[in-house]
Amino acid sequence: MKRQEIKRRPLADTTLSTLEPEATVYREHDGNGLYFRVKPNGQKSWELRYKKPDGKWSWLGLGGYPEVSGALARKKAAELRAEAANGNNPLVTKHARKAAAVAAANNTFEKLAREWYEARRPGWEEGTARRIIGALELHVFPVFGPRPFTEIPPMEWMEFLRDMERKGIIDQTGNVRRFCKEIYDLARVTGRALYNPLEGLHRFLQTRAAENYAHVSHEELPALLRAISAYPHANDIRLGLRLLMLTAVRPSELREAPWSEFDLKKALWNIPAARMKKRRDHVVPLSKQALEILRKLQELNGRYPLLFPGRNDRTKPRSNMAFNMALRRMGYEGRQTGHGFRHIASTLLRENGFPREHVEAQLAHVEEGVSGVYNKAIYLEQRREMMQWYADHLELLEHGNVVQVDFKRKQ
Repeated sequence: MKRQEIKRRPLADTTLSTLEPEATVYREHDGNGLYFRVKPNGQKSWELRYKKPDGKWSWLGLGGYPEVSGALARKKAAELRAEAANGNNPLVTKHARKAAAVAAANNTFEKLAREWYEARRPGWEEGTARRIIGALELHVFPVFGPRPFTEIPPMEWMEFLRDMERKGIIDQTGNVRRFCKEIYDLARVTGRALYNPLEGLHRFLQTRAAENYAHVSHEELPALLRAISAYPHANDIRLGLRLLMLTAVRPSELREAPWSEFDLKKALWNIPAARMKKRRDHVVPLSKQALEILRKLQELNGRYPLLFPGRNDRTKPRSNMAFNMALRRMGYEGRQTGHGFRHIASTLLRENGFPREHVEAQLAHVEEGVSGVYNKAIYLEQRREMMQWYADHLELLEHGNVVQVDFKRKQ
């Protein structure tokens, strides 16, 4: 459409989209000081002609078309005319709004959290850093990430953390609370926050992880074993649950494990100190049943560096809720967790006469002091025999072939 063919104003949408460029730039009046500007190259935009407080006329760009539609341009123009009528300079107001928008984008909780993470990361082991940012990305950023951190009140943090508690992840709740409290400490000491909204919340949250370590009774164990064997959803998670049972390691130690830590010929799993809670190497003897499961897992995931690669990013491990979610689907929510398999192993082994120090060594509850540091393969042969008995015992339990006998092994 040529500008001479315009028949009504405000300009119709069809007029805006079809106006043709000319040899020089021109403006068409839409109404009330709002103009539609067309350049020779076809670019179109909106401009407002307004009178400044000093009485001089000026132009103010309102954005390009079609990004800024006719309706939006008229709305912006009305707001700016109102400001001009009150003695304000619309150009100054526009810049102030833009600055406020930039400040808001830089004041989100996620941006502050990532700043904190980068500042603290050099002091962490790689596995620790990965777990921390993973917890924030999984739990916190979807809820609070895009919000200005100064606008999240303590009550919202309390409800958020209590919701995590209700999911049964007590340990993770405590970790997330500590991370977020530190993040706000960074804002406070750098003058970006006057107080820390997570201060004191720990007094009103659960501090014991009893729910996180839930485990079935000895009488319920055969049914649980059969439920795991019949789990139909993810084959690697089904195998992982059996490995948790057979090795009594922490879920994170298995979930994040790379194939490079395993020597299947020697039937050993060497977990480096960097991945252990106590920051000490841990050697795990592998029973025949554990080796069989690992070989099956190799057929599924052996082409990846990790035993349990993530679904979206194969270089990262599965979610820290993968094992517990599987147990929940089986109907064991609140009755059994991944960490609870350690309790089952500890109880069964001690009740069947295995020495306390052998059981504690298998659980990586190593003694303090020099001997604990240097005895990396503590009681290895004894534990190899103990864990083979345990694997055989579980197998018998699952198939209902166990005859309970009250006996004590030699100490």
